[in-house]
Amino acid sequence: MADIRAEARYLPISSQKLRLVTDQVRGLNAEQALVVLQFLPKKGAKFVHKLLTSALANAENNFDLRREEMKVATIMVGGGPMLKRFKAGARGRYKPRLRRTSHLTIILSDGGENN
Repeated sequence: MADIRAEARYLPISSQKLRLVTDQVRGLNAEQALVVLQFLPKKGAKFVHKLLTSALANAENNFDLRREEMKVATIMVGGGPMLKRFKAGARGRYKPRLRRTSHLTIILSDGGENN
């Protein structure tokens, strides 16, 4: 049983928006998850698809595992640092804008254990 871990940090999307995408692929076979992400019309699907492809490549090249046997065991989204920006408002005031970032972690497992 091998667990393959891949991380993407400081993604320019809020954690809440990214969790909408990760909930769709949690627990799926890795190949099925790639197909789902390919046709999902969300910005976060691009980030998850790219990281999942990287994790599958790591499993094949570094650990000699078969791509077809991999499953998305765990997928986690955490909040990253916020960039604080300001926009001019009426009567000399300002409106704060928070540019949120997030961290994404994918853990793949092969079919060696019954989950």
